[in-house]
Amino acid sequence: MKSFYEFNPDSPQERQEREKMHPELSKFHIALREELGEEEYSCFYSAEKESFKPFMIPNQSYKPTWIQA
Repeated sequence: MKSFYEFNPDSPQERQEREKMHPELSKFHIALREELGEEEYSCFYSAEKESFKPFMIPNQSYKPTWIQA
């Protein structure tokens, strides 16, 4: 399942899908957009989107191995 911030807000189809999957958060963002200025909302949205990115950076040199008994 995609998070709210993984959808493309510029695509009408993806916005509609996002609203179906996350109705309460969509309503919150609509109300917030009406209350804040465009620049303030854009900063808030970017910060929230950034906070949902994974915290761990995958270790590219890690190679899984079986445990020998």
